[in-house]
Amino acid sequence: MKLFYRKYGKGKPLIILHGIFGISDNWVTFGKRIAEHGYEVFIPDQRNHGKSMHHDTFNYYALVDDLYEFLEEHDIESPVLMGHSMGGKVVMRYTLENPELVDKLISVDVSLRTYVTHTYHRNLIKAMQSADLEKASSRKEVQEQLAPLIKSERVLQFIIKNLYWRERHRLDWRPNLQALDENLESMYDGVFYSTRFDGPALFVRGGQSDYVNDDDIKTIEEKFPNAIINHTGRQYTVHADDPDTFFTFVSEFLDS
Repeated sequence: MKLFYRKYGKGKPLIILHGIFGISDNWVTFGKRIAEHGYEVFIPDQRNHGKSMHHDTFNYYALVDDLYEFLEEHDIESPVLMGHSMGGKVVMRYTLENPELVDKLISVDVSLRTYVTHTYHRNLIKAMQSADLEKASSRKEVQEQLAPLIKSERVLQFIIKNLYWRERHRLDWRPNLQALDENLESMYDGVFYSTRFDGPALFVRGGQSDYVNDDDIKTIEEKFPNAIINHTGRQYTVHADDPDTFFTFVSEFLDS
């Protein structure tokens, strides 16, 4: 599948994959900043997100295939792969399937385990689907519609970034909400491979997040024996909540 992407800088290739409900735009500030350190940064929109194509098939097998095709299309060899949340599981899967093709791995606040299914993401989808976009003349009006359903201002702002003007007076959501809703359970799947990646790996965990806990460390070190594990005092979106600390972790890892 052909993916929309943003590109910055020149040098060693670095691919950044966003998480569920994310878009490439979420990583532009970081991408431009790290590009100044000698990296050619590619930030794709994954399928059913952002400006990339919609498709009924939405699971990790398809997302890994999309990444493989993206690297082939752009003649990218031995890249650094970085992924947040869903994107983190994509890059871990790709790396364990193709350990000889990856230079370094960076996983942002996600582990290899299967997560317990919960209602958080489903509720976000339902909230987005409930918005009356035909009556909304601005993003602010949609935000006001969703505010009673999405209590966190930080999450609400994150979701609102997925709106775009489909027509001159018609807002719409960029994510393929139907495909996400129908395939959401697969996004909780774990990463299970008999292989391991002996190259450098960095796992950044949010101190206020439970997506990577102490029990996950043993499995991470088994599959990525040269892993460095750092944590910030922030929440799940550590790259947005604590950008300077996150940048320091990543830049020092890449320079080491």
